Amino acid sequence: MTETNPPPGTLPRSTRGRAALALGLLAFGLLATLNTGGYRYGVGDQAFYVPAVEAALDPALFPHDRPLIDAQDRLELFDEAAAAVVRATGLPLAWLFALGYAAGVLLLGLAATLVGRRLYATWWGVAALGLALTFRHRIDKTGVNTLEGYLHPRMLAYAVGLAAVAAFLRGRYWLMVTLVVCAGVLHPTIGAWFAVWLTIALAVAEPRWRRPLAALAALGALVVAWAVLAGPLAGRLVRMDAAWLAVLASKDYLFPNRWPLDAWLVNLAYSVVIVLVYRVRRRAGLASAREAGLVAGALALVLAFLGTLPLIAAGVALAVQLQIPRMFWFLDFLATVYVVWALTEHPAWRLARWRAVTVAVLAAASLGRGVYVTVVDGGRRPGGAAVARLGPAPTDWEQVMRWLQTTPVGSNVLADPGHAWRYGTSVRAGALRDVYLEEVKDSAIAIYSRDVAVRVADRIRALGPFDALTATHARALATEYALDYLVTERDVDLPIAYRAGPFKVYRLR
Repeated sequence: MTETNPPPGTLPRSTRGRAALALGLLAFGLLATLNTGGYRYGVGDQAFYVPAVEAALDPALFPHDRPLIDAQDRLELFDEAAAAVVRATGLPLAWLFALGYAAGVLLLGLAATLVGRRLYATWWGVAALGLALTFRHRIDKTGVNTLEGYLHPRMLAYAVGLAAVAAFLRGRYWLMVTLVVCAGVLHPTIGAWFAVWLTIALAVAEPRWRRPLAALAALGALVVAWAVLAGPLAGRLVRMDAAWLAVLASKDYLFPNRWPLDAWLVNLAYSVVIVLVYRVRRRAGLASAREAGLVAGALALVLAFLGTLPLIAAGVALAVQLQIPRMFWFLDFLATVYVVWALTEHPAWRLARWRAVTVAVLAAASLGRGVYVTVVDGGRRPGGAAVARLGPAPTDWEQVMRWLQTTPVGSNVLADPGHAWRYGTSVRAGALRDVYLEEVKDSAIAIYSRDVAVRVADRIRALGPFDALTATHARALATEYALDYLVTERDVDLPIAYRAGPFKVYRLR
């Protein structure tokens, strides 16, 4: 074989080949970012992660909202790890998140390249796989996307976990174990699913290891039992009551037993595609024992998902909190690997010209879609379109957030409950101040705590329609919930503390 097409599982060794790989990874990162609408700081799930890290850096922050933040934060290590890096390096958090995002995207591209090199025969197929993975899409009824336009520990865990898959396919088992552990540190549930997937894959691929793996699995089951019965997950086998479930009513991705038929057909179709293409590869003599293990592990994840349905239907808190449907991300990835192989390297396609055309079409489609999503759709977002925004968007809302940062640390703010998605960032992430209610994120955190669910329901009920808020009602809320400021675009008969564009900040006390 020539240097342009090294043996399966290896990367280019020449300077020119490595330069081409580096350019390919940069192109992957750019296209992936464009297809998410551009990189943005402080948006989406960072409405939780930014305050969580800032609270780890400064324990004085969020005196009112600390119980809410802790409800999810106590289950993760990411915030403490990020805070430690900020302390050690002096990097601003926004820069650390940007670097983390870039590293995650590039690692995802590299991991996909390594997987492709093991399963494909040509670089055309590897290029097509990388391009296919840049098409960001939602995994139906799971609450997750294949890519995110901001740093999320889950996406870092996916990238590290796929590197573990590549290590498995290359027979680097100790590296695989190390990477799975790292994925678990970044995001415990994603790491756990990778552990299940690759443990079963290893048992299928290496029969001599089945007894040690069975013993290890038994030990793992004992550790899980301890964690659930007496450890950090104790008390989570309770059934969610009506008050708790009512707050989660809009989170339909949590309850697959309520999925419509089309969602079931779409998500189970992954397994059908994987099995059908794997059988073609096996008949063609292309499938290795490790690939068979990978397929078996993926199908075992589906069986595990189906096995937990009775617990989810019964409202057992831990089963719901694990958000098990998110394992379909793994199935989506493996199905994409196989579909791309079928399009570029199936024995029926013997012409290199066909592969080149496929890659060209995917590249044009990814670039065109990415430009549209970033420029056209992105132009409708607060702050307008941007390929990368390393800090808050320069909007009137962000001026209000900067002013709120100058208020006392314990300031408590009342704003439109939908302010995070309406204006771009949440009060907690943008101003580092407590907020009465951020309905989308607070109801998501309520998954992990009945107390948070009761808090959210109580505050929704007490506030009523925000657009109908009067000065008398606002003062009453301020008295009951220790609120200091009201941020709104409406005129209210209260003393004004600050203005920015259409926004007024009123003093409540």
